[in-house]
Amino acid sequence: MPENVRTVVVKRFLMQDLERWKQSPRRRPLLLEGARQVGKTWLANEFGRTHYDNVAYVSFFDNAAMRALFAGDITIDRLIPALSIESGTRIVPENTLIVLDEVQEVPRALLSLKTFAETAPQYHVLATGSSLGIAIHPGTPFPVGKLQRVKLYPMSFLEFLYACGQQAMADMLSSQDFALIELMHDKVMTWLGYYLYVGGMPDVVRRFAETFPNADFDGIREMQNTLLSDYRDDFSKHTDSGSLGPSFTLRLNQVWDSLPAQLARENKKFIYGAVRSGGRGKDYELAIQWLKDSSLVLEVPRVSVPLKPLTAYRDGAAFKLYCLDVGLLAAMSGLDVRVLIEGDALFREFKGALIEQFVCQQLAVKLTGSPYYWSAANSSGELDFLYEEHGEIVPVEVKAGDHTQAKSLIVAVRKYGFPKAFRFSTRRYHDAGAIKDMPLYMAGIV
Repeated sequence: MPENVRTVVVKRFLMQDLERWKQSPRRRPLLLEGARQVGKTWLANEFGRTHYDNVAYVSFFDNAAMRALFAGDITIDRLIPALSIESGTRIVPENTLIVLDEVQEVPRALLSLKTFAETAPQYHVLATGSSLGIAIHPGTPFPVGKLQRVKLYPMSFLEFLYACGQQAMADMLSSQDFALIELMHDKVMTWLGYYLYVGGMPDVVRRFAETFPNADFDGIREMQNTLLSDYRDDFSKHTDSGSLGPSFTLRLNQVWDSLPAQLARENKKFIYGAVRSGGRGKDYELAIQWLKDSSLVLEVPRVSVPLKPLTAYRDGAAFKLYCLDVGLLAAMSGLDVRVLIEGDALFREFKGALIEQFVCQQLAVKLTGSPYYWSAANSSGELDFLYEEHGEIVPVEVKAGDHTQAKSLIVAVRKYGFPKAFRFSTRRYHDAGAIKDMPLYMAGIV
């Protein structure tokens, strides 16, 4: 190993979901999905390595033999010997994890999960696939009700800290020991600044962690730009050759490119006219759905009234659109690395776009799905995020810098009687009754 490069120990909290799946008496084949490069393959193999005697790993990427295998009968008696040969591993029920990687490349492999569920539940089968690839095979029926699905997001702030060797700090935040957190606030804010720049894409985090404190920020930005370029290549790969055509690829790029400007606006509601002058919903609805299906964006829908259940009050015509990762948004925005040493400037960049992105991303991991937001019909008030927890609605306000005036939150708590509300900012923890002032880094933890 080169000098000054430390060993990185990766910890993904979704591992706990995989452990519960393994022990479940009602276990069905598991589909681990998410955007490209969020760490699905690594997590599947690491789970197999640490929880099974053997891992029968089969990648479907550019694999003609597997494409031919699944083109025929997908019976267990035919599949198990072939998968054993391909993986070079003897498959023993209960003791071997079968990993079908990039399953979206062979749609009938996805369909075979139904066969495993119905006729061979003794085999532990974990398939991985990009969210987009799973969604774009209309000619192949999806095995509804025959598998379990979990979604992997980019690394959370806590996972980032663990990877960077800051286990004590991560444990402190997890414990919610606010007396100790108060003492360490400035240090944690420094690490939050790193996270806003680096983000949670595993390979990028690994590059940062391996070289810290002599972090290769130029190399990190280059990796982020390469990821963004790869995603653009996916736009063309999945659309130009089909019925959607080049004009659809153009609309995808237009929506994607508009994200920094959309989020830098004071009102972050998605505006079609900000994509292209005169743009309308019918021009871009399909492109937005495509980006959602690919897990490249997080949609935060509006609710007309902040009452439970939130799904019942969803307004399909209004929403916010965030990037999948705060570091990628920083790269798309051209954020200069020097902002890391300019005090609170980082948290005010783009009118707080980065910190709202951060909070949204952490909530998505906590909730295993995006939160909602609320705005009054007369535009007299807005709550940045809302979610349901333990049968109650939790409103969230996000404030750039240490400015914590939150009139909308105060009014909403009084009007709707929310028992708990969070106001996230760069300030320290303060419990003011129903409204709790929380440091930004506690988003997704409390």
